Amino acid sequence: MTIHKEGYKSIAISVIIFGIINLCFFYFFSYASPFLGWIVFGITLFLLLFIISFFRIPKRKLTNQDDAIVAPADGKVVAIEEVQADEYFTDRRIQVSIFMSPLNVHVNRNPVSGEVAYSQYHKGKYLVAWHPKSSTENERHTVVYRKDSKELLVKQIAGALAKRIINYLQPGQPVKQTAEMGFIKFGSRVDLLLPLDAKVQVKIGDKPKGGVTVIATW
Repeated sequence: MTIHKEGYKSIAISVIIFGIINLCFFYFFSYASPFLGWIVFGITLFLLLFIISFFRIPKRKLTNQDDAIVAPADGKVVAIEEVQADEYFTDRRIQVSIFMSPLNVHVNRNPVSGEVAYSQYHKGKYLVAWHPKSSTENERHTVVYRKDSKELLVKQIAGALAKRIINYLQPGQPVKQTAEMGFIKFGSRVDLLLPLDAKVQVKIGDKPKGGVTVIATW
């Protein structure tokens, strides 16, 4: 397991805060309330370890398969439905939504190899990630991948806790399947808009792993 580069600053700040809180408490209150000191230490250590684990990149055998659309994120499948596309596409598409809790790995990966046809950031609200309107009203970053004559869309969507979406892709950029495409801090949602003829391989309630689980084939 390694730590993602997006976490270096957050972890460094957390370590400093952890040290200050515990040193101050030890200096001023350790003799009067030693038991309370251990409680404070335990709580702050738990929070520090949580923040470190949030930026983890576990070792995995990633899936590289030419006809596969691989999960761009860890999480839970919360929606599989036919929808009218509201950005870039004008036709109907199959939407697969993956909800990412704060406990999930938050690296986002390219679902296919190909070329970035579209990459656009949108300001917006911070509705809870499972809200039906979060796909269209929340802060989000949309990427369209083009592979031969086929295209699919991926939305990184901010939630009530996720206040920063990071995306590394630019239009015209060639990309490889399972390589990093971005990062979302502290829980959110990722939507995929697939062609209607795509064969979905997951069901609602499944817990895909980013870069590993095949969401659909085409």
